[in-house]
Amino acid sequence: MVKPTRTINKLTSGTPITIAALGDSLTQGWMVDMGYIDFLEEMLRIKFPESRFKLVNSGIPGDTADSGLYRLAGDVLYYKPDCVFIQYAINDAFSGFTEQQFKKNIKGIIEKINENANTDIILITSGYIGDNDDNRHMERYYHQLTVLGEDYHIPVALVHEYWKEKVRDGIALESLVQYDGVHPTEGGYRLMAEAVMELFEINEKGHA
Repeated sequence: MVKPTRTINKLTSGTPITIAALGDSLTQGWMVDMGYIDFLEEMLRIKFPESRFKLVNSGIPGDTADSGLYRLAGDVLYYKPDCVFIQYAINDAFSGFTEQQFKKNIKGIIEKINENANTDIILITSGYIGDNDDNRHMERYYHQLTVLGEDYHIPVALVHEYWKEKVRDGIALESLVQYDGVHPTEGGYRLMAEAVMELFEINEKGHA
């Protein structure tokens, strides 16, 4: 598993860092008091008690990756982040973007970050909405994130696979999604944060 090693080392050492999250309503935390960014902040502070970091939430409901590329400079790079989360797919999959257009836009975000900042990048898939055609359609877009992770050797948090595992273990899918069947409940956002936190695991010697 590829990990954000530089960010982990900075969190462990107490070096001040900035983490910026770019994405749609799942990053913003739609219709809940605690979104995945909020849960993740709590988890990081517990795991890395010496850390000094700030989290910038640049999630916008309804956003797609092409918009993320457009607003990257002002909403992410402006803060000179040490680590950037990129979370897209659902809106892209159902807004007329092809898988290849989606991949091109995410690739553009990655390359623009690499051109302008020395930062870790983490790609994040979105939720799991059940064993149905809509979910299978979404997962083709998640696959593009996996391909880009391999191409650029950057971490990918497979949130949808983590959700599937929890559902197989007995957690009711209905408890993880809101009335629309897509947006996570706070329970779903907590699992989303847990999936991202797996990338921040360190071994017994304190290394990523």
